[in-house]
Amino acid sequence: MIVVGGGPAGLTAALYTARSGWKVIVLDPMGGGGQAATTDMIHNYPGFPQGIKGPELMELMTEHARGFGAVIEMDEVKRVTLGDRGVFSVSGQASTYESSAVIYCAGTSPRRLNVPGEDRLVGKGVSFCATCDGPLFSGRRVAVVGGGDSALTEAQFLARLASQVILIHRRNEFRAGLYNQKMVRENGKIVLRMNSVVDEIHGERYVEGITVRNVKTGEVEKEPVSAVFVYAGSSPNSAPVADLVETDDSGYIVTGPDMSTKTPGLYAAGDVRRKSLRQVSTAVGDGATAAFAAETYLMGRTI
Repeated sequence: MIVVGGGPAGLTAALYTARSGWKVIVLDPMGGGGQAATTDMIHNYPGFPQGIKGPELMELMTEHARGFGAVIEMDEVKRVTLGDRGVFSVSGQASTYESSAVIYCAGTSPRRLNVPGEDRLVGKGVSFCATCDGPLFSGRRVAVVGGGDSALTEAQFLARLASQVILIHRRNEFRAGLYNQKMVRENGKIVLRMNSVVDEIHGERYVEGITVRNVKTGEVEKEPVSAVFVYAGSSPNSAPVADLVETDDSGYIVTGPDMSTKTPGLYAAGDVRRKSLRQVSTAVGDGATAAFAAETYLMGRTI
């Protein structure tokens, strides 16, 4: 069994199939963890009433899957093809792997703002991971762009480190849950800039500031900040299997209730598939469902 992606969905699928006795390899460019491993605190995963740090939860999931024999390889999958004998060929940067069943859990990638200065300053103050890069800007003024739960959760994390956090959202209301909204509104170190967008990111060698425009009034201001953390949505990493699956207009993979795709033996689970809620808990459910379906499929081929 080949599992593409080492986030909550992929590790759960690996755990279930390895525990059932199948040889399982997980291919992930970072060696496992997924986006959940970049989240400071996860408060809504059952069993942790005080919350749990994202890296800690994903380390536990990784250890659990490995404990049943799953092998996790650091490799980025570039393409998945299907041969004449119904065997999938999974091409990574390091090697090519073959299996009669693939569970594809490659997740999503952060969507960029596409404004001047962004590409040039990525890694120099422009970041898509507050947990990874936030400590670099301790005591400084930073900006967070976005209005979902990820943006608000990471703004709270950054407020513990930065002197001030400017939270910029293009609408008048957040998309995040009420709990996160309450927390940011009550945090004295977080300044809300609603109905606003970033038009440009300034700086020569490093981020030095941003141009913020109010979409209602047209007013433009320059804000001095040392970093910009972007949480402007995400795009599915479905390109490697695009020829084998059906996708919606946004590129998310369309699956059946058992996580099956239009290609027998290929399953999709987690954030990469079309679904109404993308959370660790739903990814775990997807992974378990896909594992059961893939195992049933393989057993049918071996009889």
